Amino acid sequence: MLYIFGIIIAYLLGSVPFGIFVTRIAGRGDLRKVGSGNIGAANAMRAGGFRLFALVFLLDMVKTMIAVFVGYAIGGISFAAWCGFFSVLGHCYPIWLGFHGGKGVSCVFGMLMAINPLMFVFAGIEWLVVALSLGYSSLASMTMLCVAPILAFTASPTVGFAFLCTSLICIWRHRENIGRLVGGTESKLNWRWKK
Repeated sequence: MLYIFGIIIAYLLGSVPFGIFVTRIAGRGDLRKVGSGNIGAANAMRAGGFRLFALVFLLDMVKTMIAVFVGYAIGGISFAAWCGFFSVLGHCYPIWLGFHGGKGVSCVFGMLMAINPLMFVFAGIEWLVVALSLGYSSLASMTMLCVAPILAFTASPTVGFAFLCTSLICIWRHRENIGRLVGGTESKLNWRWKK
């Protein structure tokens, strides 16, 4: 029963749409009607610049970190990783928004930080290198999503499998980005401090 409680808490935490809250408080309207319509940090940057990106990214990270810590308290590192999975699932398919959510990248970074900060640092460097050199947030994110399970398998097979399932969901959420990257129409990041 305690494990079910942990999964529900993790999912509900992940479902909190911080991107929508932050952009509305900042006076930037409904994030779902801006840019890609996504509720995540990259679209928040399109709505209000780097400061909104950073705030949304941090809040989405933290909600998943809390979910992972709840999992730790209930059942150790393996269950913690699966609580991270359900938090990402909640972010991608939030009950509050008719199951239309974000793509889960910032939440995966939260998983990495909570499981092992060194994995977070490695994945973060990789994301920055790709994003800054090529300019595509989506490509940097998908590269990170391929790297994360490999890093996680060094912790344990169970943790690695949880990250693998998480990455597959997030990559599926990027399927339109993949099409635009292949077609050469994907938009690049604009690193504005403010809009």
